[in-house]
Amino acid sequence: MAGSTPHYKDHEGLGPLDARLVEISSLEWRPAPFPGIQTKILYSDPETGLSTILFKMEPGAVVPDHIHTAIEQTYMLEGSLEDSQGACTAGNYVWRPGGNRHVAYAPNGALFISMFMKPNHFMAGTKFFTELEQDQ
Repeated sequence: MAGSTPHYKDHEGLGPLDARLVEISSLEWRPAPFPGIQTKILYSDPETGLSTILFKMEPGAVVPDHIHTAIEQTYMLEGSLEDSQGACTAGNYVWRPGGNRHVAYAPNGALFISMFMKPNHFMAGTKFFTELEQDQ
């Protein structure tokens, strides 16, 4: 099975078709390569690039200039994530098509879950939620 929940050990011994329950509170927050952003990778498939990630951003944190290489979907749990196209606030959902480019920021902080078909391409060359990053 290619996909997994990195840093989560309770899935050992499960069959290939068994459900994988993830107790999110047992996962540690891990720093992202950008100041003020932490993540919990809930699912990742290094073969396809598919991933589901819980993000926590401190007030004022910024996700620098990047392009979504495929569809990205985000559900906002707390706070807001904003860019030049608008704001996604708590209880709302936004999706972006592949090719969408933006800088996102959380003026008052944010907690959200995002699903990516493939990793983003960051204009500064930063590698984020790739197979390389998960192994760290």
